[in-house]
Amino acid sequence: MTPIARRRIENFKANRRGYWSMWIFLALFLLTLFAEFIANDRPLVARVDDRWLFPVLVSYAEEEVIPGGLPIEMDWHDPELRKEFQDRGGWAVWPAIPYAHATVVRDLGRPSPAPPSARNLLGTDDQSRDVLARVIYGFRISILFGFSLTIVSSAIGIAAGAVQGYYGGWVDLGFQRFIEIWSGMPQLYLLIILASVIEPSFWTLLVFLLLFSWMGLTGVVRAEFLRGRNFDYVRAAKAMGVSDTVVMWRHILPNAMVATLTFLPFVLSGSVTVLASLDFLGFGLPPGSASLGELVSQGKNNMQAPWLGITAFFVLGGVLTLLIFVGEAVRDAFDPRKLPGGGR
Repeated sequence: MTPIARRRIENFKANRRGYWSMWIFLALFLLTLFAEFIANDRPLVARVDDRWLFPVLVSYAEEEVIPGGLPIEMDWHDPELRKEFQDRGGWAVWPAIPYAHATVVRDLGRPSPAPPSARNLLGTDDQSRDVLARVIYGFRISILFGFSLTIVSSAIGIAAGAVQGYYGGWVDLGFQRFIEIWSGMPQLYLLIILASVIEPSFWTLLVFLLLFSWMGLTGVVRAEFLRGRNFDYVRAAKAMGVSDTVVMWRHILPNAMVATLTFLPFVLSGSVTVLASLDFLGFGLPPGSASLGELVSQGKNNMQAPWLGITAFFVLGGVLTLLIFVGEAVRDAFDPRKLPGGGR
């Protein structure tokens, strides 16, 4: 490990708030990656008639579990089927939360949305779905969407900024005029038109937002390449006949990435926010999908159920706070004025 890398790691760890925020965020993200094993309306494992079943991984028909059943998917929450299953000596191991994000909770004994209880720790929404299960699934899809949008848009933006800054001249001028025109496009109106033609999904939203989000890092990378292309070691490499691609990739890009990496946590938080905003407005993921923005909308439409709005506020606020703290720690790590340990 180089001394510079060691100093950056020490400065990152010196920011205790950002350092622990990173570990908390990673723990939550890794935990929600296995949401099906935490919150599901099907057992993790079951055994009946000397047969092992794994409903969490495989969908079983009623006739496969109970002789004489129907050739439709087994509803493990149906009281009659569960009674017949237990009468045959069957047993099952359930997840910690026996509901998926779309499971309708039965026999609540009161109108939905129902308040928090021992059965539903965060209550239910206005469609009798468990809020905690929807939070777990919604957190996962929001972070995966944010990571996907951040990685792809950053790669395109860095490449575009590198070409602009390295070649300059008419290439830079043409790119700048194109970015000015393209950034002025009314994204929300275009999304409304798109939603009227096709049903938005994870991938269509990702591609649509990618058309505009790549410009976020272009200016930073362009400035670094405009400055770096005039350094002596770059000129020496070009004089030795090194190709432009190698010069850009090996000699200028590592220095440009220092400024770029400090922006990535903030770009990620913006990507998470934009999906929640679209879901709140009704132009995001398909109806019924687990979404933090849809939970915010539920809180707005059900003021008599404050637990919905409070849950949405704390989940979204907590995620964005963790990402901002991590971004501050990354910024300190790449700050050349910072001494090892965080001092100046």
